[in-house]
Amino acid sequence: MHSANLNQRNTTTEGPFGCLALRMEDIMDDGGIRKEVVQPGEGPPIPREASVLIRYSAFLEYADQPFDTNSNVKYPRLMTLGRDVTLAGLELGLLTMKKGEFSRFLLQPQFAFGEMGCPPLIPPAAQILYEVQVMDFFDSAQSNDFLALEPDAQNALPLSLLSSAVNTLRNLGNRSFKQGRHDSAKDRYKQAMAALMTRLTQKVDEKEVKALLLPVYLNLALTELRLESPQKALKYTNRALEIDPHNTKALFRSGQAYMDKHEYEEAHNVLIMAQAKKPFDCDINGLLMKAAICYKRGLDQQTEVYSRMFQALRT
Repeated sequence: MHSANLNQRNTTTEGPFGCLALRMEDIMDDGGIRKEVVQPGEGPPIPREASVLIRYSAFLEYADQPFDTNSNVKYPRLMTLGRDVTLAGLELGLLTMKKGEFSRFLLQPQFAFGEMGCPPLIPPAAQILYEVQVMDFFDSAQSNDFLALEPDAQNALPLSLLSSAVNTLRNLGNRSFKQGRHDSAKDRYKQAMAALMTRLTQKVDEKEVKALLLPVYLNLALTELRLESPQKALKYTNRALEIDPHNTKALFRSGQAYMDKHEYEEAHNVLIMAQAKKPFDCDINGLLMKAAICYKRGLDQQTEVYSRMFQALRT
């Protein structure tokens, strides 16, 4: 009896959702999830356990406004399938989508909030319409599996798997950084650094591991600058310079950190080294000029203080 009622509800053409269902694709072959592609995407579909960046709105039938949406958020947070996205119909729908795609999904109760609903917001046996746009996604399953391993197990893996996991963590960190979520970005970068440091202690693939560590140190340095922690930023630029003493980004970020610490002579010195590598870089030249002005101003202030002291002694 329940199955017959469910099938009847899945195929009814009454109401706005019923009319919409007629032009949608049945992606489960049982009417449970129907899909309409409004704007196609490109590339491969989203893999299982991926981390997704989406804009979405969820509607009840006959409702003018969504009961749930993140469309008003400037930077939607990154969500992991199976952990942050737990509604069965939405997760299964996302697995059919590609980057840049905008689609609608009509979910029957068994793929949404069930026969009981979620009172008072969701009534019993409610169909749900989701409008979803995929902005980006990352195949984070491998990095999540990697992080779940004990250090000894991580070290036993091939370098290619370590490199892939680290690059995914950096990409996740970069996405958070671009959204202004600097603490979240820092956490991702530090996860990548910890995995590489553990491998480095084994004295295996040392050259390759250091090459992977260099951009992670640079990411961490820039993040600490955004978090207004110039001393910590210097810690990471110094580590980067131990790997590559002539790295322009490391020298420039060291200069930024020294400027934030009001240590203008040190800033000037490292920026001169950076300028020698890239003499026409506008950012380097601009900061170098600022450092020179601040340094001269500091010297002038010192001279004035000493002058007043000597005048006081003469009188």
